[in-house]
Amino acid sequence: MKKGLLGGIGLAVVIIAGLICVAKCSVRVPAGYIAVEYKMNGGISKNVLTQGWHVISPTVKTSLYSVGIEQSYLTSEDKGDSPKDESFKTPTADGKSLQVDLEFSYKFDQNRVTDVFTQFKGQSGESVKNTFIKPKMKAWTQEVTAKYPVTDVFGDKRQELNEALDEYLKQKFEPYGIIIDTVNFTSISTDDETQAAIQKKVNAQQELELANIEAKTAKVQADKDKEVALIAAEQEKEKASIQAEQAKIDAEGKAEAIKIKAEAEAEANRKIAESLTPELIEKQKIDKWNGEVPKIQGSNTSTIVDTRDMTADENAK
Repeated sequence: MKKGLLGGIGLAVVIIAGLICVAKCSVRVPAGYIAVEYKMNGGISKNVLTQGWHVISPTVKTSLYSVGIEQSYLTSEDKGDSPKDESFKTPTADGKSLQVDLEFSYKFDQNRVTDVFTQFKGQSGESVKNTFIKPKMKAWTQEVTAKYPVTDVFGDKRQELNEALDEYLKQKFEPYGIIIDTVNFTSISTDDETQAAIQKKVNAQQELELANIEAKTAKVQADKDKEVALIAAEQEKEKASIQAEQAKIDAEGKAEAIKIKAEAEAEANRKIAESLTPELIEKQKIDKWNGEVPKIQGSNTSTIVDTRDMTADENAK
């Protein structure tokens, strides 16, 4: 009975010891991560552990690093990995102060995770994020915003500021084997007095822009009216030119017609003149005579001679 009990206890101890050994000698690498091995007797292993389960020596230490995109937040909201207020203040070029919320995405360079392990003395990726990435995000963001006046931040250079921050942070984190994917301001605010001054300036700029737009519109309309007037004047000039040319053509046509008529009449008269012989003239006189004899009345005689009677007598003879 005692032997059976002792045997059962021994088996249980062996099983428990085996489970503890398995737990100590195995590691699970989640998807999107890789693990760096540090051996007590050999230092950092050149080979990294990819996703899945791996059996390792109890003397090997592993650190996980995300090689997939990780989203992180520095906000006043309870959001993602920012359970408390992690928003921060940052300066501007004109000495004002901004309260900002920031979100960013990052990953570790898969080809340099062993360097990351060395630089950060074996810290895990999560630890590196909390002790290095987030604090540096704040410090380097302050270096960027310090180059911009507060009116630009709330004006037309907000997008330029965001792009400058994105580029600057990518450049600053790259030597550490940390790849910044995106960075964005999700909120930017300032004190009430500064906000009121900014709004006043924005209103003045809007009024100036409106005045400029109205002036440009008036100029465009004036130019358009001027162009229309020039076109109308050109059309009138062209119309007058056409009318003058037409009048000239009509006058030349009438003059030519008169000339042709005069020449035709002159030619006709010439031909008539050439055709009038003495005989023809006498004949025309006879043709036109109505048979009456002119009556002759003298001052010294009372006798009127009827030429018709004389002609009749002559014919009787």
